[in-house]
Amino acid sequence: MKRFSIWFAFVALLSSNGVGHLRAQAAKQQVPTPTIRAEVALVNVVFSAVDSRNRLVTGLKREDFLLSEDRQPQTIEYFSEIDEASEVPLTIALLIDTSGSVKAKLEYEKQTAAEFFRSVLRKDKDLALIIQFDSDVNLVQDFTGDVDRLVDAMDGLEAGNSTSLYDAIFLAVEDKLRGEAGRRVIVAVTDGEDTNSRISKKQAIESAQKNDVLIYGIGVRGEMGANFGVLKEFAEESGGSFFSPRANPEEIRAAFRSIGEELKGQYSLAYRSTNTRRDGAYRTIDLRCTQKGVRIRTRRGYYAPRK
Repeated sequence: MKRFSIWFAFVALLSSNGVGHLRAQAAKQQVPTPTIRAEVALVNVVFSAVDSRNRLVTGLKREDFLLSEDRQPQTIEYFSEIDEASEVPLTIALLIDTSGSVKAKLEYEKQTAAEFFRSVLRKDKDLALIIQFDSDVNLVQDFTGDVDRLVDAMDGLEAGNSTSLYDAIFLAVEDKLRGEAGRRVIVAVTDGEDTNSRISKKQAIESAQKNDVLIYGIGVRGEMGANFGVLKEFAEESGGSFFSPRANPEEIRAAFRSIGEELKGQYSLAYRSTNTRRDGAYRTIDLRCTQKGVRIRTRRGYYAPRK
């Protein structure tokens, strides 16, 4: 099967304060990419509720939650439980580390990722793409709802050299997920040891936060060590989850299965912030459940719009 590849071209730009940042340019396939424009004053929050054993808690209502922003109480205006029957679309960017340090695990990753797509993607509702990253960031398969195309695209993955994790996350958000409808998700399979990115970790995290992207990390220990703390940070700051399986097919499969189950049992709420300043500042979000023993997993905050 012929692999469809697009190489991201990096262009270094110089900002007004002298700090460089990157803009990626990618040719796009002719795939419909619906967009949604939310009202500026509306803050959208996707979250999961889990019990003490980390099992998903379903059936909760709006009145079961208390919400605050920068310690100021907020009113939840819209609330819904997202399940398999939900009309809310799901867009997934699968990021696969193909650096030399994890090449021995690549076949496991491809097999289990294929099973993940077949389990999670709903026909005519959801889309996914695949990005591989090592020294470069390569869009292997653009948005499609065709699972067979996604699986075929992974067949051509080959191991490269160093690791550009932060670049891959930043580009997935800015070039592909930003503006997509519904839930936007990154699943990154990597050892977390970034050795080559030009984008910083902070820039990558801020990009995900500003665009409401959930990041799920599957830590696969490579031959030269790992940095799972980075994956945990991405997950905690964005509202996703981190998994650290042993490097064998069954545990990687279990990690993908857990992510799939969580994506099928989330909640969504929206509120209008009482802080009407359009200052671009970071604002913390604190969402709690009044039901005993229920813990909430969501992003820690968001960036206010600018004038």
